[in-house]
Amino acid sequence: MSALPHPTSTDLGKRLRDAYAVSAEFMADIISQTCRRFPSVGQSGKTSRVERLIQSGAWTDAAIALLDLELPQWQIRRLVYDEGEWHCALSRERELPDWLDQSVETRHADLALAILSGFVEAQRISTPENRTSVPSVRRETRSLYEPLFVDNIG
Repeated sequence: MSALPHPTSTDLGKRLRDAYAVSAEFMADIISQTCRRFPSVGQSGKTSRVERLIQSGAWTDAAIALLDLELPQWQIRRLVYDEGEWHCALSRERELPDWLDQSVETRHADLALAILSGFVEAQRISTPENRTSVPSVRRETRSLYEPLFVDNIG
């Protein structure tokens, strides 16, 4: 019996793009796959607020509260409704001009899903890569590699 592979943020992003609406089960999937602080012991008020919003079906408010809990350094820079789609831009530095800021921009027909798509992308960008403090060296030998023994140098 083989274990199922853990879904990646790319898979979750595709699910968000293809979704029509948010559900409690979908929010639970998003939280379990992306959130490191949920449930937060130190911020039980914010955690319980997210849970209450999910239970009441307030998906947009739940998405914003989840963003505030998990990625407090990210903020909504812009929400625009244009031609049947919500465009959401998340930013770390809202006061910087657009061309200087590294922002995440997403879009979806549903407002909550547009914000959640931005949240998942910002979480992916913010997650540190698993790197050691010492650089690794490739250990593969090349086909042109031939050992050379030098008996007398000098």
